[in-house]
Amino acid sequence: MSDYAMPAEDVVALVQRLDAHGVDACIGGGWGVDALLGEQTRDHSDLDVWVPAAHLEALFRAFAEAGVDRIFPWPDDRPWNFVLHDGVRRRIDLHLYEPLAGGRLHYGSVVTGTVFSADALAGRGSIAGTPVRCESADWAVRCHTGYEPRDVDRHDVPLLCRRFGLPLPEGFEPLGRP
Repeated sequence: MSDYAMPAEDVVALVQRLDAHGVDACIGGGWGVDALLGEQTRDHSDLDVWVPAAHLEALFRAFAEAGVDRIFPWPDDRPWNFVLHDGVRRRIDLHLYEPLAGGRLHYGSVVTGTVFSADALAGRGSIAGTPVRCESADWAVRCHTGYEPRDVDRHDVPLLCRRFGLPLPEGFEPLGRP
């Protein structure tokens, strides 16, 4: 495990703390992929979490109790997407959304935001044997497109596509294959 990896035990403890504070958290990113697969397939430098904006105060309380109470500035930070950290190894990439009528969610600014189905965040999986809510497989694949794939993307996307019978997007051939 690399120096900046978040172990599964930390992820489970943070998710349980959020749950104890009534925060409706959904795991995304690499940990979301591994949750869907039911096993850890690689190291993860952070934990992506989707949360309703109305739960932000409870999330801050939960994470402050765990020592995850600092904002980790990134160039692309926005009020609906920023990183919290503990000053050592635990980094949480927050994605805040607003529920809309008709089972839809709004993510982003009022002017340029994205509206998508709440089903995108209705996946079920497990991390270290602990059940979690996570992104759906098709949403996770979609979130890995629209930019130049990184090695972690080329790792995650083929695994999801193979497991869930989804078409492999162009440019996502598994590592080591032309």
